[in-house]
Amino acid sequence: MANHKSSIKRIRANEKKRLRNRYYHKTARNAVKKLRATTDKAEATEMLPKVVSMIDKLAKKDVIHKNKAANLKSKLAKHVATIA
Repeated sequence: MANHKSSIKRIRANEKKRLRNRYYHKTARNAVKKLRATTDKAEATEMLPKVVSMIDKLAKKDVIHKNKAANLKSKLAKHVATIA
């Protein structure tokens, strides 16, 4: 158990950040799954910018690595392009 006031505060802050990051990460993962499951071209094209924005925000806040974000965006764009 932490003894210093600052380390106790840091533990509290880290827990809040962890929960917030989990929420945003899970939300983005669900959006990616929904986009991958979509078979309608118009709907997928409409969803893509929103999902890409979510992924960019996660990478910016270091929730996911920037290369992972780039890979996800690339694969999603490719998926949307191949929908007939």
